[in-house]
Amino acid sequence: MERTELLKRLASETFDLLVIGGGATGAGVALEAASRGLKTALVERYDFSEGTSSRSTKLIHGGVRYLELAVKTFDKVQLNLVRDALHERATMIKNAPHLARPLWLLTPLYRVWEVPYYYTGLKLYDLLAGGARLQPAQFINAQGTLERFPLVKPKGLKGAVAYQDGQFDDARFNVELALTAAQQGAVVLNYAQVTALPKQNGRLVGAVVQDRLGGGEVEVAARVVVNATGPFSDAIRRMDDPSTPPLLKASSGIHIVLDKKYSPSDTGLLIPRTEDGRVVFVLPWQGATLVGTTDHPAPIVDHPRVSEEEIGYVLRQVKPYLGEIPREAVRASWSGLRPLVSRPEADTARLARDHLIQQSPSGLLTLTGGKWTTYRKMALDLVNYAVGQFGLQAGPSCTEQIPLLGGQGFVPDGAKKLKQMGFPPDVAQHLHQAYGSRAPLVAQIAAQGYDHRLAQEWPYLEAEVIYAARYEMAQTPLDVLARRTRLAFLDTSAALAAVPQVAELMGCELGWDTDRKLLEQEKARAQILEAI
Repeated sequence: MERTELLKRLASETFDLLVIGGGATGAGVALEAASRGLKTALVERYDFSEGTSSRSTKLIHGGVRYLELAVKTFDKVQLNLVRDALHERATMIKNAPHLARPLWLLTPLYRVWEVPYYYTGLKLYDLLAGGARLQPAQFINAQGTLERFPLVKPKGLKGAVAYQDGQFDDARFNVELALTAAQQGAVVLNYAQVTALPKQNGRLVGAVVQDRLGGGEVEVAARVVVNATGPFSDAIRRMDDPSTPPLLKASSGIHIVLDKKYSPSDTGLLIPRTEDGRVVFVLPWQGATLVGTTDHPAPIVDHPRVSEEEIGYVLRQVKPYLGEIPREAVRASWSGLRPLVSRPEADTARLARDHLIQQSPSGLLTLTGGKWTTYRKMALDLVNYAVGQFGLQAGPSCTEQIPLLGGQGFVPDGAKKLKQMGFPPDVAQHLHQAYGSRAPLVAQIAAQGYDHRLAQEWPYLEAEVIYAARYEMAQTPLDVLARRTRLAFLDTSAALAAVPQVAELMGCELGWDTDRKLLEQEKARAQILEAI
């Protein structure tokens, strides 16, 4: 549906639920609500997944560290969070088999006492997963560890505990969540910012929404307004009530991208001990190596940057395990904010990722906290709460059985068919894993002369730019380079070089004049240089 038509619908219809925020949480709520028959709208001030939801460690996991904390402190909240997340991990892999899959992770051990400690902990992790578990954890000796991950420091190595978690493409998963919500009947719109929350007799009746591309404003009528803006939840709460106290602390996740030679293609590394008690992951991802950590206190800003000090920190933590990695090996870096429900006495590393639903006196529902893996459970709890509190008429939840757009009719060996159509193996595999059952649509566009790569070393095609603008609500070159493809997250230089090509293709598809194309190029370059 055209953007102008979506804006008309926002202005003319009355919705059961208006969701503010197009990250994982907001898109999850929109899908949960729409699939249960509720008239639903979602607005996002930037692009879907532009914030935290595209900047994760790319793991779908229960949280090994949270389990360790839960056992040490007898914390039932943390334990339940891990159990819920392990259940949701299986659901995400089932509903988006093209975007999510199991990944083996090794925890290398250099002290004898660590072997039973970590082995027992990861067996408990399996036990909590119950019927939703992946492959069982196992101990492998030093030789087996080096065979699986050759770069691990061999001196003093006692072996490793190998376990499985899930890995996914977070931004594409988020985009497909929003598109699947639209398929279920929701009105979803990016670049649409809430500027006011009008009330009647002290109760919220909707929101004023500004079209950040066209410049107009519409008033959206809704019975319930949901604040699902992640780290920015307190800003919306203050729009509702300027005197409200803050709910959140934020922590940052720092990530760098290295060449694929630093990790095997099918195995990651969990470094359990660092100089400040955090964990670090070394993961194969999208034909590269992703290294990152989380839980460092951070200010809440729109597009957080990674400092040279933070890059140095990450390289320093992996040095004892992988040896010296030069600064120039870092191809890209980014930082993302995590919303953590505030407890004054706790530091961010100890705050649970449990979620919170809060209702303000005016009726604003804020859903915050949580983690990527539990987005569906968060959405389920929120919609159930809204139905109970506001008397909405909704059917039973069915999101556990709803595959995302590219997962509908997914064929596991689809890459083979794409190879037979003449696509190189890396391109065929990429299209299959990024678009699932919709890959043939991209292939059809490529066959019309848009089969050139956006960057020589990477499998992304011109056809994906047109597909993103035509079918995935991409509005800017960076929507394509950062979130519909992942080039800007993988290779800063390659993404910068691709900007003119992407702007030209999008301009032709969306009807931009020369000035608009140049403006979009400038904006995209500036944001990539500022670490997306």
